[in-house]
Amino acid sequence: MKIIDAHAHIFPTKIAAKATKSIGSFYESDMFADASVKNLTSAGDKIGVEKYLVCSSAVTPDQAYNINEFIGAECKKEPRFLGFAALHPLMKDYKEELAHALSLGLKGVKIHSDFQKVDIDDSCSIDFYREFARNSLPVLFHMGDSRYDHSSPDRLASLMRKVPDLVVFAAHFGGYMNWDKVALLEPNENLYFDTSSSLAIIEKNMALRLNEKFGVEKFFFGTDFPMWNPEEEIKRLYSLGLSQNENRKILYDNFANFFKL
Repeated sequence: MKIIDAHAHIFPTKIAAKATKSIGSFYESDMFADASVKNLTSAGDKIGVEKYLVCSSAVTPDQAYNINEFIGAECKKEPRFLGFAALHPLMKDYKEELAHALSLGLKGVKIHSDFQKVDIDDSCSIDFYREFARNSLPVLFHMGDSRYDHSSPDRLASLMRKVPDLVVFAAHFGGYMNWDKVALLEPNENLYFDTSSSLAIIEKNMALRLNEKFGVEKFFFGTDFPMWNPEEEIKRLYSLGLSQNENRKILYDNFANFFKL
């Protein structure tokens, strides 16, 4: 069965170990591997990944330019990569940096509200997200945490009411450790989800409930590399007991159809 990893992080080799350790410290969790390009593709090859959505997060506004240069360059070198830009909601020059990201061929934007310490629906960010909607760019949001409220499903619902044309990829089944709140969201034609950093934790009944409520066509498979072992993640997906056709959609077809691959 063909596979796309719709949520993977990469860093330059010289900082991959340090950056990975920092992520692990933030989540108080062991990491599967350092987030180098080589480690990502080697791990993905073991399950036959044919395409990767690669991204990183701008923890501060001044990090965005260099991150986007790196992601853009790696996408040019590796045809299996589809890159998302890193931007920060408090950037004053976000329109210029978005134009830069588009010139590099990047296809969307990655936002990590918990790292950036800005609520998803903060009033200061609304024009920021409207700019993405005007450019028909999807936004991949880190979603949910039991320690913070910046990326709660409630705040995502609030943002989507304010910017209804924004296309959202809500990571971690829409809200890591907040899946009861995700279940209260209403389906939306512009709302998609990925399975990353959830399959080892979410109760099977909840995963199936969300899949049924929002539709299997709205879900993408993602590993959140370097956090998880792709071989174990795909086994966890199969353990949900979905049909072969449903697995095929989550693993490949939904993402491929969205980006017309």
